[in-house]
Amino acid sequence: MKAVRLILCLVWICLTSMAYSQKVFEVKYKSEADVVVYVTNYESEADLKVYVAKYASDAKGFTGIWYYTKYKSDADLKIYVTKYKSEANWLIYFTEYKSNAGWRKK
Repeated sequence: MKAVRLILCLVWICLTSMAYSQKVFEVKYKSEADVVVYVTNYESEADLKVYVAKYASDAKGFTGIWYYTKYKSDADLKIYVTKYKSEANWLIYFTEYKSNAGWRKK
């Protein structure tokens, strides 16, 4: 029973930390990543439209505004960019405008 509570607690911590993560680091190996992403050329295909911020302070909440960190230890979210759409957890599209960032409404 204690093991189940511990596992549930760890899962909850992982999910809530990912829910607010916007400081991103791109890893070299898929096994190191929290999320595997595929970058699409078409906005209509994307699950998430991402705007890359120049400053870490702009990346607040889970809004699709990402700030890339230099160091893995500074990141809230570690991503691996795959060449294959079928491997991805999220399909992302990079937008030029901050106001366009966010999850696609289905």
